[in-house]
Amino acid sequence: MAPKAPSTASSPSSPSHSLLTAFFSRPSPVYISAAVLRLVLLLYGLWQDANSPLKYTDIDYLVFTDAARLSAAGASPYGRETYRYTPLLAWILAPTALGDPATPLGVALFASGKVLFAAADLVAGWLLVRILTTSSSAEGLGPGTTRLMPPERARRFAAIWLLNPMVATISTRGSSEGLLGALVAALLWAVLRRRVALAGFLLGFGVHFKIYPFIYAPAIVWWMDDERMGRAGAAAAAKDGSLLAVVKKFCSPARVQLAVVSLATFLGLNALMYSIYGFPFLQHTYLHHVTRIDHRHNFSPYNIQLYQASSPASLLPGHNGSSLPRAESLAFLPQLLLSTLLIPFVMAKKDLPTTMLAQTFAFVTFNKVCTSQYFLWYMVFLPLYLPRSSLLRRPALGCAALALWVASQGAWLQQGFRLEFLGRSTFVPGLWLSTLAFFLVNCWILGVIVGDVAEK
Repeated sequence: MAPKAPSTASSPSSPSHSLLTAFFSRPSPVYISAAVLRLVLLLYGLWQDANSPLKYTDIDYLVFTDAARLSAAGASPYGRETYRYTPLLAWILAPTALGDPATPLGVALFASGKVLFAAADLVAGWLLVRILTTSSSAEGLGPGTTRLMPPERARRFAAIWLLNPMVATISTRGSSEGLLGALVAALLWAVLRRRVALAGFLLGFGVHFKIYPFIYAPAIVWWMDDERMGRAGAAAAAKDGSLLAVVKKFCSPARVQLAVVSLATFLGLNALMYSIYGFPFLQHTYLHHVTRIDHRHNFSPYNIQLYQASSPASLLPGHNGSSLPRAESLAFLPQLLLSTLLIPFVMAKKDLPTTMLAQTFAFVTFNKVCTSQYFLWYMVFLPLYLPRSSLLRRPALGCAALALWVASQGAWLQQGFRLEFLGRSTFVPGLWLSTLAFFLVNCWILGVIVGDVAEK
């Protein structure tokens, strides 16, 4: 019996396959498409803001631009209530304060911050391609492994970030997370390329800009052993097993340089900002995040307790504001234990990019405040993790993880919409159950990620 001819759908020469191959074979179609996607969303956002009571622009962007206007006038950006960021962000967005908002030029200048955030998305995507195509076993994941892949395939995975509607929408609405995505991708690239001084600067700058990148320091330091940093001879020569010798070996030149440069950058920027703005800089940029009780649009399992803490009135039937323990005040314990100690120690020497993904996933999942913008913190690492992940090797597992993540998030959004926009009390059981479901789904996905590295 003659063998059956392969179907057109699976044939390498099928039109759909040829189009995809042509699309990813060169960088320009990918980056132009990513830029056009963001341009379309920017223009649509201008139209929606002008014609709909439901605004496209994120409220955070209005906070940023108000702070930028104050800074441009020589005042403190912290004069804008709820501005909880470094003054650098307000300085960077100074052009948004120029021009008359009633004129086309003024509208364009006001939107320039969104353009910057969208451009940062593209830079992050370009860096992801660089990481996937230039890191080798000598400077990447460890002995016997490699992340090197052809540029065409690297661009396919980078498209998970570059052509992701969620990423593009969040940036074009005015969230600054795209800047963090570019900064973290640059940090990882610098570490893998052993640009220690640059990595130290980016780490110190990143922590100043948005605190959370500090979680990457333990993983990077643990990963930077003598073998990876080109000092295998020094490692072999160290025969003394005394405690002093072990400490001396751990404090290698690369690790010391990273620590010195990152601390100098972080402390130098903080000293500069404190000299200009005084204690309000420390209060709003750092100390506020220790005591914050933000509850709106919050996917965290501590959400309902934050509602309780934010109101003197009873929010849950049969309870008052003092009847529930303030468990959210201890939320940082499991969060930091996982993201800064356990995950780096177990995973970093096997696969640094996936370790940083797992750290970020754990930090966001266990954070007492978890909003949609925070999802971008770990999504930037997905193109680096997925090529050799069980989520792709086992399509059923990958589809189940995606479906559950989307469905549980959608269930929360439905309950949150009824609460925050319709004014209906959905705390119990609706909001509580959907919050718990989303948290458990994220914990399961985190377990899959950790398990993938443990199998190596």
